[in-house]
Amino acid sequence: MAPEDFAGTEPRLLPEEFFAGRTRGFGFFQDRFGRIRREFRVDMVGRLEGDTLTLEEEFFYQDGERERRTWTIRKLAPGRYEGRSADIEGVATGRAEGRATNWRYTFLLPIGGSRWSFAVDDWMLLQDRETMLNRSTFSKFGIEVGQAVIVFHKLPAHAEEGAAERARASTGAEGALLAAAE
Repeated sequence: MAPEDFAGTEPRLLPEEFFAGRTRGFGFFQDRFGRIRREFRVDMVGRLEGDTLTLEEEFFYQDGERERRTWTIRKLAPGRYEGRSADIEGVATGRAEGRATNWRYTFLLPIGGSRWSFAVDDWMLLQDRETMLNRSTFSKFGIEVGQAVIVFHKLPAHAEEGAAERARASTGAEGALLAAAE
């Protein structure tokens, strides 16, 4: 796939618009054999200032682990982006075309006391104004080691904060879905 394959498709995905405000995602990581290794929920808050989006992510894994990440995403030109985060090496490059955005970067994952680097090919496809599909393929030495699959939902600006807190109290997907539905 190439971003150009999505030229003229609708609805148009502008990361700075989709991720501004509150977003919630549900997903899993599967190994190269297709086995699901981890499931998670991610709650995000994005703040847009000028051409820069600051995206605060908080991951809630089914095993109880929590993880936080902050992205700074800057729009360079129409359809061109760069992103930075403490757990990526260098700069992520993003290209948006139509309803798709493709990100490429090197992710640093702590394993056994050291940090391993993985090449990431990250595709985001907007389905409607509130729903986006995301598939990230992780590779090491050119060999695919796994994929993360996430469904993102844009939350209304008036969403009750208490529902988010109740969802955080539950690490299971069922509790998160119930809280999101409130």
